[in-house]
Amino acid sequence: MTATRPRRLHLNAFLMNAGHHDAAWRHPRTQPERVTELRYFQQLAQTAERGLLDSVFLADGLALWGKVRHNALGGFEPLTLLSALAAVTEHVGLIATVSTTFNEPFHTARKFASLDHISGGRAGWNIVSSGTVNEARNFGRDEHLEHRLRYERAREFVEVATKLWDSWEDDAILLDRERGVYADTGKVREINHRGEHFGVQGPLNVPRAPQGYPLLVQAGSSEDGKEFAAQYAEAVFTAQQTLADGQAFYKDLKSRLARYGRAEDELLVLPGIAPVIGSTEAEARALEQQLTDLQVPEYGLAQLSGMLGTDLTGLPLDGPLPELPDERDINGNKSRFTLVAELARRDGLTLRELITRLGAGRGHRVFTGTPEQIADQLEEWFTQGAADGFNIMPPHLPGGLEDFVDHVIPILQHRGLFRTEYTGRTLREHYGLARPANRLAAAAAAESRPA
Repeated sequence: MTATRPRRLHLNAFLMNAGHHDAAWRHPRTQPERVTELRYFQQLAQTAERGLLDSVFLADGLALWGKVRHNALGGFEPLTLLSALAAVTEHVGLIATVSTTFNEPFHTARKFASLDHISGGRAGWNIVSSGTVNEARNFGRDEHLEHRLRYERAREFVEVATKLWDSWEDDAILLDRERGVYADTGKVREINHRGEHFGVQGPLNVPRAPQGYPLLVQAGSSEDGKEFAAQYAEAVFTAQQTLADGQAFYKDLKSRLARYGRAEDELLVLPGIAPVIGSTEAEARALEQQLTDLQVPEYGLAQLSGMLGTDLTGLPLDGPLPELPDERDINGNKSRFTLVAELARRDGLTLRELITRLGAGRGHRVFTGTPEQIADQLEEWFTQGAADGFNIMPPHLPGGLEDFVDHVIPILQHRGLFRTEYTGRTLREHYGLARPANRLAAAAAAESRPA
């Protein structure tokens, strides 16, 4: 009888310029002058790899987010950057955000297959449908596509991308120099996709990648988002504020998998957490207060207005939230709207208090404490049915990631909750996920069998 492999945490480092706190760039421990310097991000990726983290992740949008007057915004296109990070790392996974609303499946499939080859099988795709009207206006639209239509397009987009990754069989390249045959063209197929949103002939002009497909990640928690994740995603980046909310989301999402013929361990739930770390609790609280004191209320108010789809300009900071629109009328990020609105109502927060609470995590959970206390929180959520791991969001960089790697990781390892060495080569192996079978090859084989 084979012994059951102990369950281990999966940890991803979410890298964001000077850090996730909206005032991080003003703190003396950060280096905002380096956010367009390659070596800076290479060092961050190497720190994540030194900590044996599963992956690093880059968010992305197709417009300039927020008020650049008050924050270190803008930066590299993620696939370009991750290709450069692949050259200075060997194990850590490389996850990029790419929108299905303002890209084409062929381009996207080609880029991720290329990154997977370049990195030796470490690519991951965070699939987003884009959430802001400013993004739409950079692509010739006055308004954003309706929320449901964005997800319909996303489903077809992913179907086309996976067909393209399957358009080459693993053994299609023969390299027969003597006969002058490079590839078996019977194993390189057109996909001939014709759908509502896309028409793609194929095949892809990149051979099948080491992982088959990049790791498929999703980050929406609306009803449409959860159903999309249950059908396609292998990891979900999510935001919950309480253990009970985390447990409810985890149970809900896992319960949807069976209808798509999937097992619960085929999708990993990774809530975001922004750990504010100090060697003592007092030191951690002091750091948290330093960051709060550096906040620019005008910036936070603009961010909050965007999350809530409501212009809050000019409202008293020490007053309550005004009446908000119905969630059904929100065409942006529905799940974030709901989370922020419920947080404000549950805790009776003023605008100023809400800006403070959202400063480090934008709706993700913020926890302030010692390394032991941070480890306790991760262990509780992991063992109590709220998480398979975490999307670690350092409030300040590079120090916040170094603190986590140097002080929290050893505690998790000592408790038997996290790896002490990389045992796999690919990102899928880090996450314990299977390499997908080639569906086009399987279909062709089935057709060729005698009746």
